[in-house]
Formats: sequence, structure tokens, C-alpha cells
Amino acid sequence: MSDNKFKTIMIFGVSSMVGSALAEFFSNYYRVIGTYHQHRTYVKGVRTIKCDVMVKEQVQLAIFTFKPDYVIYAIGLSSVYECSKAPDYAETLNALGLFNVAEHCQRYKAQVIYISSSYVFGGVDKEYIESDIPDSLTVLGKTKASAEFFIQRTSLNYLIFRCSMMYGRSVAARQKTLLEVIQEKNELGEQMVCDNKVHHGYLDPYYLGMVIKLAIDKQAINRLFQVSSKDYYTVYDFAKIYCKVFHQLDRNLAKGNWVFPIMSSSTSSWEGGDIFFKMDIMNIENFLNIKMPTVEESLGLTYKRFMGLDKKGRSKDEGIVYI
Repeated sequence: MSDNKFKTIMIFGVSSMVGSALAEFFSNYYRVIGTYHQHRTYVKGVRTIKCDVMVKEQVQLAIFTFKPDYVIYAIGLSSVYECSKAPDYAETLNALGLFNVAEHCQRYKAQVIYISSSYVFGGVDKEYIESDIPDSLTVLGKTKASAEFFIQRTSLNYLIFRCSMMYGRSVAARQKTLLEVIQEKNELGEQMVCDNKVHHGYLDPYYLGMVIKLAIDKQAINRLFQVSSKDYYTVYDFAKIYCKVFHQLDRNLAKGNWVFPIMSSSTSSWEGGDIFFKMDIMNIENFLNIKMPTVEESLGLTYKRFMGLDKKGRSKDEGIVYI
């Protein structure tokens, strides 16, 4: 048995798309505890418990009871549009809940791991580096940047992973993910109007899991890493690549411009036109001695996972290319 099997990872937000995928991935290596708020969540090999992240006593009890070595904060409102409609709620989930978790991680000597977003940046057509000052265009980006700042200022043992868009299937039936919408539209033969204005990377959450595990194995501490595919596309481009990898027709895809609410208080130097959330990933590649995938390569891993082609004979770290 691996030494890691004696260690515990607690994932706050196991009912989220990213949280459930990370729980599934890490269950191969650690004892995994996941928390959900209202909707009970089942992930094979994972113990799930109810916990309201805004109630300090519940957070403290969860961390005290299971004494995790690592705590991943995967709670959050990740829709740019939904965050703009409910900025206070977005701040509660994306930042304020983290404050409670981070406080008790420090008390019980667990490393806190925060999943941030490329939306902390201002949408200019350049590759942002880790040290660039966040200049968010959106409420989503502003709340994520606030959480990053808090962790870096107050925590003595943290990791921040600033991620491109994550895609996958949700364990919650109440809301479909981007990937599920694309799959459903294709299955029904219905037209899907896809955004062709906002450009960012796309990753299967399993890649994020691999990167987090490698960083943990290397005993990284108090670091911020940017995690993205090597290339950047609009949703329209992503949907076309999905169809190619999953052997489906793309004739029902159409270009469009989705609503992208920009804060009136934004200090970004973006001057209109297409919006870009490109991130330089040289730091994570050099630190872990890996190469991040292209979007097509990431979707290739997703295809294998969902089609059941990788159940036997596959390396657990397949997908990450070591230099």
C-alpha cells in the first residue's frame, strides 16, 4: 500500500463538477472525504458529509474529525453570468467560505489548496504570468482574486492553482455543464449557438488532479501555479474539437456571442473586441518537469475516461507528459 493511502484529502464542494472529478481521481491515492451543502453526493470510494461552509462550527468539526493532511476548496460559483446576477452570493461562495476553511486548516495543520481562475485577469490578448496583478473584468474574477490575496496574506501553508476553464460531467442533475450541453445537442441533432468571442484554455479536471498530486508529492508550499492547456479557443472552437475527438458531426454548431457581463468598476486595459484569458504555464511545467496538454489531447483523455477505454492497463498518471 502506498504511503499516500494513510493520508487524507478533504474536498469542500464535492458536489461541484471539479470537486467530484478530483474526488474520483484522488480516491486512487488517498483517503478522500468530500463535503456537500444540500444535495447529498455519491462518489465511489469517497466518504461524503454535509457541511455548510459559512458555518464556522461545521467547518471546524469536519476538519477536526477527519484531520486531513490537505484540504481542497472546490466550492464556488463559476459562471460569469450567474456571478454578475448575484455578486454577494458569488463573494460568499468564492471567497468568504474559503476564509472559514483556511482558518481551521491553519489551526489543525492542514495544507489549504485553492482552485482559482484565469478570470482574475483583464482579457487583453497576451499571456499573463503569475506575478501579473489581477485586473478582473468580471465579478467572478474579482471574487477569485480576493480569495487569492487572502490566502497569500494569511496562510502559512497553501497552494493556489489558477486554472483555465474546466469541463466535464456533473454529479448534480440540476444543472448541465458545457460539455453535457454539447453532448445533448449533438445527441438530439439540435443546433447549438456557441460563443466565438471569449478565448481561454480548456482542461479535463483529471489533469488538475495530476498536477496537484505532483505538487503535493514534491512538497510544494506557499506557491501559486497557473494551470491551462497549451492552446486557447472559443467555445465554438472547443465544440468542434470535441466533435472531432468524440467522432461526432459538427454540422449543428453555429457561431454566436454569448452574454459576457463586464463590471463597470473594472480597471482592465481591455478596449473591446475579443476577450482573451491566456496564461503562461512555464512555471508549472518547469517546477514539475512536465508538459501540459493541448485541448485536443485533454479531450482525448476525456474520451478514454467516459468511453471506458482506460479501465485496464493504463498508467494512473497517463495524460501528463514528463520532460
